[in-house]
Amino acid sequence: MIASGSGRRLILWDIDHTLIETRGVGGELYANAFRTATGTPMVHKAAVTGQTEPSILTATLRLHGIAEDEPYLSRYVAALPAEYDRHRADLAERGRVLPGAQQILAALAGRPELVQSVLTGNLRDVARIKLEVFDLHHYLDLEAGAFGDDNTDRPKLVAIAQRRASAKYGTVFDRDTTAVIGDSSHDINTGLQGGAHAAGVASGSESVEQLRAAGAATAWPDLNDTAAIEVFLLSLPR
Repeated sequence: MIASGSGRRLILWDIDHTLIETRGVGGELYANAFRTATGTPMVHKAAVTGQTEPSILTATLRLHGIAEDEPYLSRYVAALPAEYDRHRADLAERGRVLPGAQQILAALAGRPELVQSVLTGNLRDVARIKLEVFDLHHYLDLEAGAFGDDNTDRPKLVAIAQRRASAKYGTVFDRDTTAVIGDSSHDINTGLQGGAHAAGVASGSESVEQLRAAGAATAWPDLNDTAAIEVFLLSLPR
């Protein structure tokens, strides 16, 4: 039975430029997977911020004059996680956890009233590998999240995560009790359109002011202020 008013909140984290940076490794592995999937070297890459991996591939195929057919997508969906799996050591060496990310995840993981997961355009297996490489997966329930291979429309991922979390925890997670946290106005839009609160962290290419202008309920320069972030999340309606 799913109950309402249990006091739990669902926190959905973006991954790239919010929790971690691949520092160029991601782009290299994308190019490798593109060649594996299409047999063609990648010369151009579509914009990635705020997009799902399948959407990025579709747009990148167009840039290369390649027909957008299903075999390419299915090959790519298999090739990209395999690339990440093979290059774990490279990602660990060159990438990094962003300031405050491990500390805030650990602090919130100790709060039984909070469920932490991810909302990301990454493929599920790519997201898992990234989080494992940087030892952040312990703090997050990936069974309660949503990923790029769930839907190409990012705002729809919010409802997918809410349904998964509601089914697992026996609690109704809705707009009042869900928060999306990300580094871009696309993340803010995803949260607001999808049915959640949205908060920003200016660890990507956008400032605190830009994130607030996009509609973020609040925004932080980074994730170092654990107390302020906890106050915001714990103030969500029960």
